Amino acid sequence: MTTKEKKSQELPDKVFALEKAYRKRDEQFLDPSKLPSKLIERLPQPTGWRILILPYMGQAKTKGGIILPEEAREREHYATVCAYVLKVGPDAYKDKEKFPNGPWCKEGDWILFGRYAGARFKLEDGECRIINDDEIIGTIKEPSDIVHV
Repeated sequence: MTTKEKKSQELPDKVFALEKAYRKRDEQFLDPSKLPSKLIERLPQPTGWRILILPYMGQAKTKGGIILPEEAREREHYATVCAYVLKVGPDAYKDKEKFPNGPWCKEGDWILFGRYAGARFKLEDGECRIINDDEIIGTIKEPSDIVHV
């Protein structure tokens, strides 16, 4: 039994379980449908015009079967431009002059954002960012469609 498994058995009510939102370890990437509602409730509520996002972590294995080293995946994760929108602040997209056509995104959307935009903060087993509503570059259907360089 691994240390992580022992730890999760000792703390059955542990709320921060981002790893559960990822698919199999060898092809780890975010599956938003697996995010526990208790986790989302415990995450910070963005204030004002800010948006809470969960950056995309790509697959651990390439389509050709090459397993990527953890260090390479972490570099990609820090520089990713794709994220899942977890929460939207109460004043986001309320400025009718700035957003005449309405919101650029909503909770549950996959978005593109500036590479180094927002404020990063770590959770026990993951990282989130809070960005401004106008830092959204676009919405996408599937984050794995975006090639990271």
